[in-house]
Amino acid sequence: MLGTPWEVSPSPPAPSPSPSSAPTPPPLPSSSARQPLVLVSKADMRAWSRARRAEGKRVGFVPTMGSLHAGHLSLVEAARRARCDAVVVSIYVNPTQFAAGEDFDVYPRDAEGDLAACAAANVDAVWMPRDLYDYGQGGDDCGAVTPGSDDPVAHETTVSVARLSRGLCARGRPHHFDGVSTVVAKLFNVVEPDVAVLGKKDYQQLCVVRRMVRDLDMAIEVLGGEHVRDADGLALSSRNARLSADDRRRAACIPTALFAARDSYAGGRGETSAATLCGAVEAAIRAGGGEVDYVLLCHPAHLTEMEAVDAADGGVIAVAATFGGVRLLDNVELAPAAGSPGGAE
Repeated sequence: MLGTPWEVSPSPPAPSPSPSSAPTPPPLPSSSARQPLVLVSKADMRAWSRARRAEGKRVGFVPTMGSLHAGHLSLVEAARRARCDAVVVSIYVNPTQFAAGEDFDVYPRDAEGDLAACAAANVDAVWMPRDLYDYGQGGDDCGAVTPGSDDPVAHETTVSVARLSRGLCARGRPHHFDGVSTVVAKLFNVVEPDVAVLGKKDYQQLCVVRRMVRDLDMAIEVLGGEHVRDADGLALSSRNARLSADDRRRAACIPTALFAARDSYAGGRGETSAATLCGAVEAAIRAGGGEVDYVLLCHPAHLTEMEAVDAADGGVIAVAATFGGVRLLDNVELAPAAGSPGGAE
């Protein structure tokens, strides 16, 4: 048991200790805070969601990998603004989106703090599945088999959004987004939400999920939640907890460089060249001591790399860079040029 009064069905595994560098978790909710129902099995999650919809309620869903921060909670608020009467947050560190040698084993986990944060945010239900890649309904007696194993009953179905899963983060992580789209499809199939909210910080992931939902005719509205940033501009991320104080300070050059590029673009009245805008961002990150994976100007919907900002559609400058062994993502959207069909007057 977690040692707190949340209703659990059944109880999730004990939380892993947080890294010493993790931020202080939110305080435990007072006795007057609404405490979310904690669900573990697929069957219980599906039944809960269907019961809410049978009551005429609109179900919102925020999928996460835990280690919740203000950015995640802003997605809950976005679901409420989208007229969702009941909001469920899932917490599941998905093994299939981590390649060998990546940070699955050290990815921050804090079940106790996550439940406290969800209670404070008035989340209705928290789904904490033990293993989504099983052939049962996620109960205590289900048989979990590692995806891709030789076991004849192993989970072997993959959802792949072919073109959007190439480029950007997929250049060095070729199977990452197959893992993302597969697990999100599984989550959606169980929760059956009306609305799902994902953060824009992981911009490629948002585009992949939107395309999957469109192509597979899922009756789900996918919303993008705006960045939430610290005072120095660094986008909130669960991985920030692994940064040393010095690396944390230096990593602030990422948003500083992105904001400077957006200012230089000036709504289409200034610089529009990808080479110039992205070159300046990359130089600033390298000068700050970061290892740059990519800095690219892409179309905001289909992520095609562009040589210049599209006057009608705008663009997004996307960054992946590493500080102290911690890979960080960020981006800024560049609005369509003023006076263009998609721009402001």
